[in-house]
Amino acid sequence: MDIDGPLRELGAIDTTALRESILSQEEVAWHEDTYRQKSYDVHDQTQSIVLVFTDGSNWPECDVKKEPGWDRLADVAVPVMHEIIEKHYPAGGTIIRAMAAKLVVGGKIKPHHDRHPSFHCGHRIHVPITTNPRVRFMIDGRPYQLQVGQAYELNNQKQHSVMNKGTEDRITFIFDYVPPGPLAYVPEKGKRRPESRPDNN
Repeated sequence: MDIDGPLRELGAIDTTALRESILSQEEVAWHEDTYRQKSYDVHDQTQSIVLVFTDGSNWPECDVKKEPGWDRLADVAVPVMHEIIEKHYPAGGTIIRAMAAKLVVGGKIKPHHDRHPSFHCGHRIHVPITTNPRVRFMIDGRPYQLQVGQAYELNNQKQHSVMNKGTEDRITFIFDYVPPGPLAYVPEKGKRRPESRPDNN
């Protein structure tokens, strides 16, 4: 969503249980779901454990499916997501994507914008799980250092990219929350379409 500024700080969040669960996952879990890596060139150097996902193919219908990561992480991830939503966003919306995303040592996510209409309507939340001083996260031409123990909303309509020049993988828990209301997007106006159907809960 095009928010006011490149990045919005959402404050401190206790990620202890989520972090421990993600870091305890076996290597095979990071390779069960490769849809993002195969479908989006910018993510070909990433790995992910996906809890829920929609490819947006029927948008503005919202077909959200549970993925293999749900059984692995939902019990610790759902409370974190709900806490963030309750503090900062209107209730009654839909989490349409949620995943742990890993950028391996030496990896990069090339500069891009998130272009699908669902990204115009949803809040993209980043919850750092691991990072290091040599992670370079660029948004709209400026570097940002996201901190573990904090939550952030990314303006995914700005150009953004990531490079991991450190010696450990960078892992972030990411979810997209679409608040209640119309889903369709009018690109020429940069607004939601008033006559669209309401979001499902």
